[in-house]
Amino acid sequence: MNYQDSTRSAPAKGYVRTLRQQEELPLLRDHLLRLDPESRRDRFHGFLDDSFIERYAAKCAEDGTVIIAYFENGVVRGAAELHPPDQSPDSLPEIAFSVEASVRRQGVGSILFKKLIAEARAKGYRSLRITTGAQNQAMRALAQKFGANLTFRYGESTGSIDLTQQPRAESASVAIATPADAARAMIKFNRMYWKLVLQMYGLGQTAERT
Repeated sequence: MNYQDSTRSAPAKGYVRTLRQQEELPLLRDHLLRLDPESRRDRFHGFLDDSFIERYAAKCAEDGTVIIAYFENGVVRGAAELHPPDQSPDSLPEIAFSVEASVRRQGVGSILFKKLIAEARAKGYRSLRITTGAQNQAMRALAQKFGANLTFRYGESTGSIDLTQQPRAESASVAIATPADAARAMIKFNRMYWKLVLQMYGLGQTAERT
């Protein structure tokens, strides 16, 4: 898992949604293949070849993994994965993240993290497991921000997140909305703005009666 989220240079301008199994497999695969070598190394713990990534994406489409994707211009630039507990040796659902270099330092990591925790809680999970490279300071900091207790072992940091201790407002809020959400928010804002303007000019009650 690799991205830099500790210093934001600009707000993210895309949106997030959950990918559908099989149908959108190429979207996850192509995103993972675009990761730079360092990001691949951190995300897959040393496995860098394209064939491995293609097999991995195919497996995610078949084993019930939930993929929450960050889109810009119709292309997946970031992904959060929620793997079912039966895929983990300790029977804990495991989470993983990847963000392309072009959209780092925009808060994408935090947005995906919040959305994934909300999805995990909706499924009734009480704890999550997370693993990241020992050198991936940004990912470790982000995980700790969301309550992960990480320990160093065999060149990587592994820990868990107790969802019962996660504030619901924190985990459920997502900074990036879908285009439809943004449109509704703009309409609401415009209504409030013009109502305030009419009231300032003494026209508010007249407008309400018409």
